This record gives sequence, C-alpha cells and structure tokens, in this order.
Amino acid sequence: MLSLLMVTPFVWMLLSSLKTHEEVLAYPPTFLPTVWDWANYPEALEWAPFGTYFRNSLVIAVSHTVINVVIAAMAGYALARVEFRGRSLVLLFVLAAMMIPTFSKLVPQYLLAKTMPFFGGNDFLGRGGSGWLDTWWGLIVPGAVTPLAIFLFRQFYLSLPRELEEAARMDGLGEFGIFARIMTPLMKPAIATVALITFENGWNNFVWPLIVTRSVDLRVIQVGLATFRQADQVQWEYLMAGTVLATLPMIVLFLFTQRYFVQGFATAGIK
Repeated sequence: MLSLLMVTPFVWMLLSSLKTHEEVLAYPPTFLPTVWDWANYPEALEWAPFGTYFRNSLVIAVSHTVINVVIAAMAGYALARVEFRGRSLVLLFVLAAMMIPTFSKLVPQYLLAKTMPFFGGNDFLGRGGSGWLDTWWGLIVPGAVTPLAIFLFRQFYLSLPRELEEAARMDGLGEFGIFARIMTPLMKPAIATVALITFENGWNNFVWPLIVTRSVDLRVIQVGLATFRQADQVQWEYLMAGTVLATLPMIVLFLFTQRYFVQGFATAGIK
C-alpha cells in the first residue's frame, strides 16, 4: 500500500504528459487520457533547447560523481586507516560541515565564486570581473566534494578487516597500493551509494545553477523546465513531459546500482 502511495505521483505525471491541454485543465480531472497525445514529448523538446539543458545537467552530474567518488574515497580511507596527528579534529570538521544547512551557504559560496582571483577578468585580489559566475567552473567545482560522501566512505573502510591491510603491507604494498588495489575493489556498495546520491544531487540541482548562470548555453534541465511556467499560464502537459524525460536518467541509474546496496563486501573481502 505504501509503495502504491509513493508511485501515484509518478503515474499521474506520466498520464498527464499524454493529455491534451484542454483535458489537463478539465474539471473534474480525469485519470486516464481520453486521447493519448504522444506529440507532447517532441513539442516539449522543441519549446526550448532541451538538448543543451540535458547535456549541461549530464556534464555537471557526471563531473560531480567522478570527483566526489575519487576524492571522498581517498579522504575516507585516510580518516579510517591512516594514523596521523589531528585525524580526530579533521573528522570533527567533516561532521560539522554536514550539519550546515545548504541554503545558508549560498551567499558566501556566491561571493567566493564571484571574487575568484584570475578568473573572469578578476585581478589577484578577486576584483574587477565576474570570477566563476556564468562559467563551467562555477557550476562544477562548488559542491563537487561533499562531507557526507567522505563520512560514508570512512564508515565503509572501517568495516573492512584489518587482516587484509596487514597482509598487503607484508607483501610490500605501499599505502596507496593498499588503498587502490586491496581496499577500494571491495567498496562497490559504497561507490554505488555515493555515486547514486551525488548524481541525483547534481542532476536535480536547481538553486545554485539558477544563481550562478545567466546564459542559456549553461542552463540546466531543472531550470529549463521553468520555461513552461509563464506569467499568465502553465503548459502543464509540456511540463509533465519534460519532467518525465528528466526523471528517466535517475531511474536507469538506480536500476543499475540497486543490487550493490545490500552486498556484504566485508564478508567478500575475507573470502
């Protein structure tokens, strides 16, 4: 029953994307379309340059995913397995960063992007230009590495048996070799989890791309969907069609990664 309740909005979105404009606005509303208008999808794609929007969102989501997985995995391994002075303090900063509300970071993050030295006509003090505003740097670099990913990787690395690490060190492997060749191959569930969360956040990001960009060439899919909401009316059938297309990548990604969420990677490591 709960599953049916959760899937109902998606079913309504799909059915509404196949209705005519008059039927979408009809009262009382109809559940199934009387006329299945498949033309809503190509017409929605022609309404705005959605090919560009999809490309931009895909580039941002993939870039965030790759950067976050690589850097957060190394940071998580260091916090879990490498003994160094101040490790507990670094972990405390990571946990503190997880507690900062997202919207409270928008203004300082915007100021940092705008005053980035030597970018966008800025001098070495970050004055005189636009910095990273309306650039790929401003879309990709901020938020590319998240404290949640570092914490998740740390927890996963802590659960791996220390005997693997000790055996590899006795065989002559260095610290990076142990990380890359012994520990990380056992981290498929962690990598899949972090990759899915990061891709979802990057794909669905709306507020930051809206703030940091002005040109249509850098607009993302979530911002592009707002073009269907005009001042006098909303093209609901096109908005639903565009939303269905924007949802498909996340569904496909989840289908490919869901089996890793419950794998026992520690047991597999002992084997």
